[in-house]
Amino acid sequence: MKKFLFLLLMGIIISCSITKKSSSLLQEDQFFITRKYIGNFIDYRHTGPQIVGGNDLIWIKTTIYSTYGKISAYSKTCNFSVGDKIYLKPIYYTPGKFGYWVYQVENDSSVNYRVSEFRFENNVFTRTRSL
Repeated sequence: MKKFLFLLLMGIIISCSITKKSSSLLQEDQFFITRKYIGNFIDYRHTGPQIVGGNDLIWIKTTIYSTYGKISAYSKTCNFSVGDKIYLKPIYYTPGKFGYWVYQVENDSSVNYRVSEFRFENNVFTRTRSL
């Protein structure tokens, strides 16, 4: 009888120790905002405000997006260096009741620009919300 109680007590202790949860596990309503690598910076071109939507735009060329027109950002100049790793990062803004996502293009240091919705496709400037 003592052996049976001992085995029962050991079983309870082992089963309780297995059900403990680690505090490092993610909770269900948490998520990560990550950056997407979009290539090494090659060059950029500037478009004045009179051409597209009244804004100064830079058109970024990377090793993955090797043609101008795929990635545009709001700025007059670009301070990325040739060879910088460039990332696309989503940022959630909550200006009022409802928020919205915007994207920024950035390098490993502190240089970043807000991505515009303009693209150059089929010799026409278009507005889009996805890259």
